[in-house]
Amino acid sequence: MGRRLNTMFLVTVAIAALVQSSLAQREYVVGDALGWVIPPGPSVYTTWAANKTFTAGDTLVFNFLNGSHDVAKVTKANFDSCNGGNALLLLTNSPANVTLNETGSHYFICGFSGHCGAGQKLAVNVSAAGSSPAPQPSAAPPRGSSPAPLPSSPSPAPVSGPTRSPTTYIVGDNLGWTVPTSGASMYQTWANGKSFMTGDILVFNYVTGTHNVAEVTRAAYQPCNTSNLLSNFTTGPTRITLRTAGEHFYICAVPGHCAAGQKLAINVTGSSTATPPSSSSPSPSPSPSPSPSPSPSTATPPSSSSPSPSTATPPSSTATPTNPSTPSPAGDNNNTPSTPGNSATSLSVAGLTATLPCLIVAFLM
Repeated sequence: MGRRLNTMFLVTVAIAALVQSSLAQREYVVGDALGWVIPPGPSVYTTWAANKTFTAGDTLVFNFLNGSHDVAKVTKANFDSCNGGNALLLLTNSPANVTLNETGSHYFICGFSGHCGAGQKLAVNVSAAGSSPAPQPSAAPPRGSSPAPLPSSPSPAPVSGPTRSPTTYIVGDNLGWTVPTSGASMYQTWANGKSFMTGDILVFNYVTGTHNVAEVTRAAYQPCNTSNLLSNFTTGPTRITLRTAGEHFYICAVPGHCAAGQKLAINVTGSSTATPPSSSSPSPSPSPSPSPSPSPSTATPPSSSSPSPSTATPPSSTATPTNPSTPSPAGDNNNTPSTPGNSATSLSVAGLTATLPCLIVAFLM
């Protein structure tokens, strides 16, 4: 009996130690699915860190496109001034793993010219294991833009909707208008299930000088042809009011961005009585009264096999379009960054799984 009590005590202590170890050491993927990129706003990385507790022994994982970004650990003074010239640590290969071995504040920036100033910076406070968590710095980190794989052309979403007031849609939601890291069809996935109607507004959030918004014809959309733009907006955020029903096609005209998935095709309906486009229903069901709008219900979603619309009317916008231009990319095109893992992964689950059965066997002996 005494031996079993001793064994039970040892099992309890061992389990407690393993659980504490698994909770104490965690792995955080910076930016989660967004990765380590130029963000479309100034607070994404600060917001990402704000609700997390970093303790000594935790690991930060920076996922980025090699040759387009890096990770520089700097002093607070250099963090505030975005000076990467005297980095305490410089990592150039993705994924870059940084173990937080010391308590206190830690500061990270991208050392590429202009990237830190555009918001690619992160400050974290690290607490000792078992102590009260330190509040995270409120310094300005940003929102995400990101590299992505070369894709096949996505198909626009068939949409229509009930009678309602005009709706404002933020393209890509929190991701904004950027080169997507989650796949070439990210923006079409975003559009699926949404009802776009005349009067609705699209808002494209992006860093001015890094991206733009160009409306193109269906023929130019698939090959990402930027030679004959219907309109081009170069100042973010860009607001476009959907004033005409039918198909609308938008791309980023910065070289390589459209081909990497920064493109959006939508179908706009002009009446609450319109039925959504369907391959099995080429024409709408008859209605008792004619609709004043240009038969949007018969519009079929763009695809590589569907015919081109007979007309292409550029959308009106609250911004004044400029002549087509091609701003220099900020290093967010081509190739695919490393696939991010979970935001906070326990490092000791495997040890707990392997040790617990052994201790139980010892208890039963």
